[in-house]
Amino acid sequence: MSELLGADGVARCSWGNSTPDYVAYHDEEWGVPLHGLDELYERLCLESFQSGLSWITILRKREGFRKAFKQFKPAKVAKFGDADVERLMQDASIVRNRAKILAAIKNAQAIASLDTPLDDLLWSFAPTGRRRRPRTIADVPAITDESTAMAKALRKLGFVFVGPTTCYALMQATGMVDDHVATCWRARR
Repeated sequence: MSELLGADGVARCSWGNSTPDYVAYHDEEWGVPLHGLDELYERLCLESFQSGLSWITILRKREGFRKAFKQFKPAKVAKFGDADVERLMQDASIVRNRAKILAAIKNAQAIASLDTPLDDLLWSFAPTGRRRRPRTIADVPAITDESTAMAKALRKLGFVFVGPTTCYALMQATGMVDDHVATCWRARR
C-alpha cells in the first residue's frame, strides 16, 4: 500500500504518483467517462501518438497537439494536405512522426465517412456487466476481447494506428473501462 500513497497522502494507482502531470491526469481524467466527437477524436489521436513512447511525453505536449490539430476538430483535420503534414513535421511542440501525423489525418477522414456518430461507435465496445477490479497494476490487461473487436471494426472502417493495445488504452482513458486498482481513491466501490 505504501507505494500507492502519493506525497499528498492520497492512495492512487502507482503510476499516478510519479509526477505532478500524472497525478492530475490520474485524478481528473483517466477512467472518467468521456463523450463528444472532438474529445474522443483527441483521445484516439493521443493514444495513437503514444504508441512506443511514454504517456508523460504525450501529456506534456498535449497543448501543442491541440494547437497543431485545430483543437482536434475532425472536419478541419480531415482537410489537411501535404503542406500541413510538412508544417507538423517541423512543429517541435508535438511528436514529429510522419506515420502518426498521417494516421491522425486519415482517422479524421474516416470519421467523416461514418454512418454512426463516433461516440456511439466507440462506446458500443464498452464491456457490460460487472468486472473484477484489479488488485494491482500487474492485474490490468493490455488488450481484451473488446479492444480487439474495436480495433478490427475501426480498421475495417478505414482507421489506422488502432491496434488492440491502443484501443484498450483508449477505453481506459475515456472511462469505457475502469482499471483503477482496488486501493485507489478513484476506485468505484
